[in-house]
Amino acid sequence: MTTILVVDDEFLITDVLAFALEDEGFMVVRASNGKKGLDVLDRERPSLVITDYMMPVMNGVEFAQAIHGRHGEGMPIILMSGAHADLARQSGHLFACIFDKPFVVSEVVDAVIRLVGRPG
Repeated sequence: MTTILVVDDEFLITDVLAFALEDEGFMVVRASNGKKGLDVLDRERPSLVITDYMMPVMNGVEFAQAIHGRHGEGMPIILMSGAHADLARQSGHLFACIFDKPFVVSEVVDAVIRLVGRPG
């Protein structure tokens, strides 16, 4: 099963994305910040990561840099950003896609499918 890691300190966002992705057949694991996300990443080995930009402990850019440092650049990362979208875009090379909040859930799901394919 294709696993997706969703990292956001807003539980409502992780729930909405998880439900939408699970409806498509993905397995979803969650973390509330980048440090916890790295622990889950090492344990679960997801195919793709969706992360927020503004989080406690480690922001989305720092989290993406840590992922690339551990796993190379083969791990697709989708960034969701609210007020700091311009800052996030300065590091756009770290991300396969960047979505502004509020985002359309179906567009995020479509991006996941484009990047990793439909779950088999």
